[in-house]
Amino acid sequence: MGNVVIRPRLDTAKTVQTQQQGVNRLAGFRTLPGQNGTEYCDLNRTEPGQTDFPVLNIRQGTPSVLDTQSTPTLHDLPFRAADFSTLSEALDYAAQGETGTNFYTGRGELYAVLPFAELRAHARLLARKLLGMGLEKGEHVALIAETNPEFLQFFFACQYAGLVPVALPASIKLGGHATYVKQLGGLLASSQAVIAMAPEGYLSYLEEAGEGLGLRKIGTAADFDSLPDADVALPESGPEDVAYIQYTSGSTKFPRGVVIKQRSVMSNLAGIIRHGVKIGPGDRCFSWLPFYHDMGLVGLVLVPVASQMSVDYLDTREFAMRPRQWLNLMTRTRATISFSPPFGYELCTRRLRKGEAEKYDLSNWRVAGVGAEMIRSDTLERFARALAPAGFNDKAFLACSGMAECSLAVSFAPLNESHSTDCVDGDYHADCQKALPITEVENPGRARCFVECGNPLPEYEVEIRDENGKVLPDRHSGTIYVRGPSVMSGYFNAPEDTARSLSDDGWLNTGDIGYRVEGRLIITGREKDLIIINGRNIWPQDLEYLAEQQPEVNISDALAFSVPGPEDEEVCVLVVQCRDSDSDVRADLIDRLKRLVHLELGIDTYVELVPSHTLPRTSSGKLSRSKARQQFMERHDPVQLVPGTPAPGKPTGSVELKHGTA
Repeated sequence: MGNVVIRPRLDTAKTVQTQQQGVNRLAGFRTLPGQNGTEYCDLNRTEPGQTDFPVLNIRQGTPSVLDTQSTPTLHDLPFRAADFSTLSEALDYAAQGETGTNFYTGRGELYAVLPFAELRAHARLLARKLLGMGLEKGEHVALIAETNPEFLQFFFACQYAGLVPVALPASIKLGGHATYVKQLGGLLASSQAVIAMAPEGYLSYLEEAGEGLGLRKIGTAADFDSLPDADVALPESGPEDVAYIQYTSGSTKFPRGVVIKQRSVMSNLAGIIRHGVKIGPGDRCFSWLPFYHDMGLVGLVLVPVASQMSVDYLDTREFAMRPRQWLNLMTRTRATISFSPPFGYELCTRRLRKGEAEKYDLSNWRVAGVGAEMIRSDTLERFARALAPAGFNDKAFLACSGMAECSLAVSFAPLNESHSTDCVDGDYHADCQKALPITEVENPGRARCFVECGNPLPEYEVEIRDENGKVLPDRHSGTIYVRGPSVMSGYFNAPEDTARSLSDDGWLNTGDIGYRVEGRLIITGREKDLIIINGRNIWPQDLEYLAEQQPEVNISDALAFSVPGPEDEEVCVLVVQCRDSDSDVRADLIDRLKRLVHLELGIDTYVELVPSHTLPRTSSGKLSRSKARQQFMERHDPVQLVPGTPAPGKPTGSVELKHGTA
């Protein structure tokens, strides 16, 4: 085999590298000679009609750059739009073609190519190894969901083995070592996982988190790959089997495990592919979203498999450091579909240098999906203006809404129409919960504009209800309820939470507030986030947006909420990260924010400046208002708060917030 070097892996498994040929492959696989000097892996047990599979190049500590091409966009396999009973059946079909997954470094270098055929082969082999451990159908497998091929292999191995994968967050920066370990421990215990896998860089955290929980095995991908291949039959799976457990972000309490059955996720995938995005031959996806988030997992991992579409991945952390790499890789791969929360578009816009847009070619980008948080039209407009020289068409924007409890998607705006807004009288809406149309040009001070999220997918029934459960007519705001085949079967091992959210006849309380206009869904905020001051409904996003428009404040550097104040009155609080240490600058920012909030919203607010990187986040990386509120109340006596002034004995700007996740 020539000069063989075994090198330790940072992320997953050990690799064997043939220096003579420069090929990396999973350790433990014997190699076979192929055509044109290419080596192939013998998977020991292949499927009928399938023999050898190209070597899989997996990332190491410093990813090896592949001297090869990514999987193709165009292919000969007849297109099928998720008309399968299970995820494994979807992969079985996709594996008959040439498409697959491709992974890029933060510098835009291709380091792993995993066609669906290889994904299927390795997943089935791994499934037998897992069953050989004595695991039984329906048991839970915890997976640290870093953006790498090994997660995909394990996720689909679970599908073939009849096991239930549980994706766990891959981010230590959410609160440091102790907080991350505590979070993992809680998720492991809550999910009742029997084994757990982590990339090597996360293994120590996972092992620490799993102490005392009785897991049968905790290891890296290499540890599981080294298990013997078992001579066992893979079980059959059906529509009523559980496909996976998706943990919510946990913005209000400890995250809850959403149980999604095969029939639910396949129904949602079909709706996304056929009605929402209308995927067809020639489409290609690009994603930097994390695999442990519902949009990242369902929308950008499972949708490509169910539609036989090639997809290109960039790790979320790499995107955060180099957001313009998104634009670069969209240019290179000629991807047609990519999704992002609004902050992703804003971050790209802010990092774009003057005159730089001309070097990109985004003319292929037909669907620029946007969702997962409140959408502001000006964020999208700034991105469209900045990237117009690159050929970006603002008609590519596709606003959508969804949640993990619905598998993913609930509604999509019409394709090829850019984003639409509904402008209403903000004061009347806040006081009376009714959305009266108003012209923004004629009434700039009173207008409140919401981006429309379009019509629900055909599978859903949607109702807007008041606090008494009465169904409301158009333009009346209330809680959004949905019913359909994509809705979860419940929260895992949490019957009380399930009963509160899901009725016996299948209606899900989404927790979102909004209204409808001629069938179109408009979301105005989350029920739990609503601030009520003097009987008026105030949305925290409005305060946060005002803060983010100041030159001293970056996007996602502000959180707003309310706390009990004197005489049982609610006090509005705005916590802002500020890097500037100059006392005059900080005092000016506080005074400016107080005046702006009062001018725009007619309320007083208490403003606190805190150091960078101190606002708490959820497991999916979103800012957590509930955790920030809790931490604020631990630091202050709310009864003594006077809106807009520092708390007694606590100089504003000198407070160190605790890190943490909800």
